[in-house]
Amino acid sequence: MAAAQILDGKKIAEEIRATVKEEISAFAEKYFQPGLAIIQVGSLEDSNVYIRMKLSAAEAVGIRARHVKFPRDTTEDQLLATIGHLNEDPAVHSILLQLPLDSTQPIDVERCTNSIHFDKDVDGLTEKNAGRLARGNMDCLVPCTPLGCYELIKRAGLELAGKSAVVLGRSKIVGAPVADLLRAHNATVTVCHSKTRDVASIVSSADVVVAAIRQPEMVKKEWVKPGAVVVDVGINSILDATKKSGHRLVGDVDFAGVSQVAGWITPVPGGVGPMTVAMLVKNTLLCAKKIMLGNTTTGDGWNIRYLPLKLLEPVPSDIEVARSQTPKKITELAKEIGLLPSELEPYGSAKAKISLSVLERLKDRPNGGYVVVTGVTPTPLGEGKSTTTIGLVQALGAHLKVNSFACVRQPSQGPTFGIKGGAAGGGYSQVIPMEEFNLHLTGDIHAITAANNLLAAQLDTRMLHEATQSDKALFGRLVPENKGKREFSTIQVRRLEKLGINKRDPNEFTSDEMRRFARLDIDPPTITWNRVLDTNDRLLRKILTGQAETEKGHGRETQFDISVSSELMAILALTKSLKDMKERIGRIVVANSRSGVPVTADDLGVTGALAVLMKDAIKPNLMQTLEGNPVLVHAGPFANIAHGNSSILADMLALKLVGKKGVVVTESGFGADIGMEKFFNIKCRYSGLLPSCAVLVATVRALKMHGGGPKVVAGQPLDSAYTKENIPLLEAGFVNLKKHIENMCQFGVPVVVALNTFSSDSAAELELLQSLSKSAGAMDAVICNHWAKGGAGAVGLAEAVMRATQLASSFRFLYELDLPLKDKIKAIACKMYGADDVEFSEQASRKLETYTALGFWKLPICMAKTHLSFSHNPELKGRPTGFVLPIRDVRASVGAGFIYPLVGDMSTMPGLSTRPCFFDMDIDPDTEVITGLS
Repeated sequence: MAAAQILDGKKIAEEIRATVKEEISAFAEKYFQPGLAIIQVGSLEDSNVYIRMKLSAAEAVGIRARHVKFPRDTTEDQLLATIGHLNEDPAVHSILLQLPLDSTQPIDVERCTNSIHFDKDVDGLTEKNAGRLARGNMDCLVPCTPLGCYELIKRAGLELAGKSAVVLGRSKIVGAPVADLLRAHNATVTVCHSKTRDVASIVSSADVVVAAIRQPEMVKKEWVKPGAVVVDVGINSILDATKKSGHRLVGDVDFAGVSQVAGWITPVPGGVGPMTVAMLVKNTLLCAKKIMLGNTTTGDGWNIRYLPLKLLEPVPSDIEVARSQTPKKITELAKEIGLLPSELEPYGSAKAKISLSVLERLKDRPNGGYVVVTGVTPTPLGEGKSTTTIGLVQALGAHLKVNSFACVRQPSQGPTFGIKGGAAGGGYSQVIPMEEFNLHLTGDIHAITAANNLLAAQLDTRMLHEATQSDKALFGRLVPENKGKREFSTIQVRRLEKLGINKRDPNEFTSDEMRRFARLDIDPPTITWNRVLDTNDRLLRKILTGQAETEKGHGRETQFDISVSSELMAILALTKSLKDMKERIGRIVVANSRSGVPVTADDLGVTGALAVLMKDAIKPNLMQTLEGNPVLVHAGPFANIAHGNSSILADMLALKLVGKKGVVVTESGFGADIGMEKFFNIKCRYSGLLPSCAVLVATVRALKMHGGGPKVVAGQPLDSAYTKENIPLLEAGFVNLKKHIENMCQFGVPVVVALNTFSSDSAAELELLQSLSKSAGAMDAVICNHWAKGGAGAVGLAEAVMRATQLASSFRFLYELDLPLKDKIKAIACKMYGADDVEFSEQASRKLETYTALGFWKLPICMAKTHLSFSHNPELKGRPTGFVLPIRDVRASVGAGFIYPLVGDMSTMPGLSTRPCFFDMDIDPDTEVITGLS
């Protein structure tokens, strides 16, 4: 018989590595460069050689490889901690623990191996990968050496199915997984080990022999079936006087003898060894692909478990619907959308904060589509913007399988306990758990309250101290001696720089310099900073402070506002980083000095402390919808004196997490003339994010009101005009929807009208609105029933939105920032509201001149106007014309970054009615079940 053909592992390995190199190049260009980490404990020379070979091979094919080397005295805890960090490192896609460990400390190798994430277990040794392989489940990572053996057998051209294979050796690293791998490919496998009797006769019937027993040349010619494929894994050193070293390497097979009868045989060296390294780089690429498909890095195709709805008719109360669904663990949802464990801070099982470090990790990932939901001028009942936002996201995700996120504001507890009872959406389109959403959530509003009131306390206290101390005493207390040394704090140095004082040694200051530094000289009538509370309390709308004996004569008349009206809330919503938030806080103007100089939070020395109080509030909160879609709940600024949108940071995070093909849906407060205009001109201007589409929510009910229908009053039954078909009334009211469509088109964004339906709406009414909306410039107008059907009721809307997001953006702002303040105000009044002109009070004009002189004239405008009409008069419905918009006063939120003109009186502290909704709220002391939220 002819001599066996040689399975040249070196040559085959080179071919495999060349193929892998090409694949990695293409993969890296489209996704990312695969990364490998090799962990070594100690410095065994054999291990050093192997690691050098592996690192060299990885570099040659384009893998970013790192060698993590520990000293021999490394402990198990240190090793486990490092493996944990590598598991979460997005740049590491495969991890190899080099064995054996060379350690002086007791280390459980099994435990350490199993701590490697199974998707990064490049050598396939974790129990999860080994278990899958043992059960014939090839959705696993196979150890490199067994995989190399299998590749060599394939190159011999042998069809394994039905063939007899004998594996000599049962080690966990080679023998056992080789047997499992051959069995998975339908070979009949026998494993021989040290206790097996008559090994030679067993081997003699095998079509395939794999030897991995570390016994030099044990397998003899007489053992092997003619034509068999023989793979020699062993590498042993034996004495050989003919060699310079006195030794030579041989395998477990008598190569000279067996090659006379075998059909194929691997040499030693040059057989299995090179294949092991080739399989390492191949497995590293496979690990990277697994992670890519699992969305840990790319955002493509979330592997998400959506929650089925059990729809009932009639639809139960909102809280009954919410309680009918069992939410996923927030850790499960986080993993599904590609968050790492280190990026999640759970608050219980159903909500969590997300670290801003995600933005750095995903900085190179393209953003998804960006959709804003707004509405027509609403009735006092609201038209369902929040419900539509959630229903749309449920349709996109659970039904169209598009990565999708909802970004919504956190509700204030004032309205929750006052008039609304909740703000989590409604029907089968809600954020859950409703109780968590509507109550404290993770304490962000409480943090805003604490920070706001610290600034207010420091403001009044500073005035008291300046009024009761001399310049020298005040300076001495502001810069006290500590251990014989006096020095300025960092924030005090900033004040010195602002004043143009270059000295840094307090002992060198002149009397005039001490006075300038120490005295803010606040003019009480100019104070704009109030205390806040997240409760509706009308009796705090005007108060007197400083009534205790110790503060007598230093009090003043002031007021409380509701917490969400604080400028700090607007700052939270508009900031892009912790650094940016600190800078914005420092710029807050709380008053003017008697000489007309703005006094800031930085001047009061409180910037850093406020940032400390808000350090957790800056992180968006992760929750979910009824159908298991992710929701970010973050910030809740007023929609009149502030911009009324959820945070920029939440949108930025969501856009990265959904990836290029995904969609983020965010909601703006009030009607489109207010919330949407501010979303575009303020939020998008500061974020730099370009909107892809705007969804305009409309109802038959609201448009009938705008057509001249009877007054709609919350808590009272609707007039029959709203519950029966009335085409003329609806057609007359369409002017409101038409104006909103025209306004949105001015920004160059595709408009999709969402017709939020009620059971009393007729088909003719809805069809009329569809036709008129498209004629007015909407890209589409879709009938929606997500309140009753969940995502299934908004599939048509989701499809229209997806079409809109594919269009090229031609977004533009309504005005340029370098226009004078009055011109920017007029642009909004005339272009958005339809006013003929603007009338400025003397006070408003004077303040605009002051703000211009102070350098604030390049800030955007945030109009504080009623949301119940395009005009300043809430009774003027439809599309008012021929009116002049009166600007009563103008104020500046310099930290947040906008000027807000006041159109009429704006209440910043709501009051409780005779019968607030908290009359219906309760908690069962046994079950802790809450009732009364809606």
